[in-house]
Amino acid sequence: MLVEIQDKVVSLDLFEKKFVCDLNACKGACCIEGDAGAPITEEEIAVLEDDLEFIKPYMRPEGIAEVEKTGVFYMDWDNEPVTTLVNGAECAFVFFDEKGITKCAIEQAHKDGKTSFKKPISCHLYPIRAQKYAEFEALNYNEWKICAPACACGENLNVKVYKFLKEPIVRAYGEAFYEEMEIVDKELEKQKNK
Repeated sequence: MLVEIQDKVVSLDLFEKKFVCDLNACKGACCIEGDAGAPITEEEIAVLEDDLEFIKPYMRPEGIAEVEKTGVFYMDWDNEPVTTLVNGAECAFVFFDEKGITKCAIEQAHKDGKTSFKKPISCHLYPIRAQKYAEFEALNYNEWKICAPACACGENLNVKVYKFLKEPIVRAYGEAFYEEMEIVDKELEKQKNK
């Protein structure tokens, strides 16, 4: 089932599924597994290229080497730009903390005030995947087995996907869009309780 909010078609999964990242359980596997890099926009590529020297100190040597060799992105099989990978696996911008948890060099540089760019919006919105079409944009919930701990954590804390992702949703689509999501959620709850 889908609902239309502004010019977006939104999956009801965002209101029905529960989700809270549990990095202690998954170790940030979404940044190191999968079959492609993270989707990235032309604007984000330009910012990454401009701020790369501020991000490099947070990157691993192999990530730096790959980015210096091939650039900050490549075109995937759908001819869409995605972040560069190391050995066809993990994102070139990852590093690992003392607990072995995958962290984002871009986000760490942002936290330390080195760049105004937080991270690609596709990463920030995950597990929401946005897909642009000619007439509209679709927002879907991407279910992935490596996120089972996040689903369990979300269930335990009773946090819906869209509520967990308030910050990136507002960053991507604005406060008014998020407020409309809250209205839709209230309506769905009313219908469920009839």
